[in-house]
Formats: sequence, C-alpha cells, structure tokens
Amino acid sequence: MGRERDKNVPDQGRIPDNPLTFIKRCIRRNKIFWTYHVNMRLGQRALSRDIILGAVDFYEAIEEYPKDKYLPSYLIRADNGELVFHVQIATDTVLENIRIVTAYVPDPSQWGGDFRKRRSKQ
Repeated sequence: MGRERDKNVPDQGRIPDNPLTFIKRCIRRNKIFWTYHVNMRLGQRALSRDIILGAVDFYEAIEEYPKDKYLPSYLIRADNGELVFHVQIATDTVLENIRIVTAYVPDPSQWGGDFRKRRSKQ
C-alpha cells in the first residue's frame, strides 16, 4: 500500500512550476534543510555544504522524481570548476523550502562522460 496524503495539507507534494528556479531561490534565501542522511554522508565524501551551495549557479536538473516518498525531488548535476557532483534535492512548495537529501561524486562506471545520463545496465 502507498503512503496516504495528509488531508490537512492539500498542496503537499505540489511540483514547482520551474523546479530549478525554485531550488536556486530557496538556496539564495537560505530556506534549506539538510537531512540526516546527507549530513552523515558529507563526512565520508569529498563534498561539503560550502561546495554544494557555492555551485548553485551551475546547477542542472538531470532527473525528476515527482512522486518521491515525501516530496517531489530532483537530481541536480553541479560543477564547481574542479569537481562535478550530484545533489538530490526535495522541494516543499507549501513551506517554500528545500531539503538536501544526498550528495555524491558520480561513479564514471554508472554515468556517461559528462555525468548527465546514467549508463545502461548490462
């Protein structure tokens, strides 16, 4: 059985008209929540909050998950000039904030050369 929508929040899960603009606006206004998962992972990976937020001008949405578990989310490709990385960001249009779900440096064996498309599973 799927997770039921909260009837008290009629717009829960609404998709932003322009997800990338919404994400960038939330970052610039510091309307960001960092999930427990990403906080745990950042210590293990070659990424930091500063790197993730500092690349905001170079974000590109490469995958969309409109029916993700709690909120619509997007896989973002980012490039800070030295490193290409991915960030999964959930959007909350009701409360006007975003949640950084996870961030990682993509594995070249799983992603094409520019890290925009997944390689086919063989």
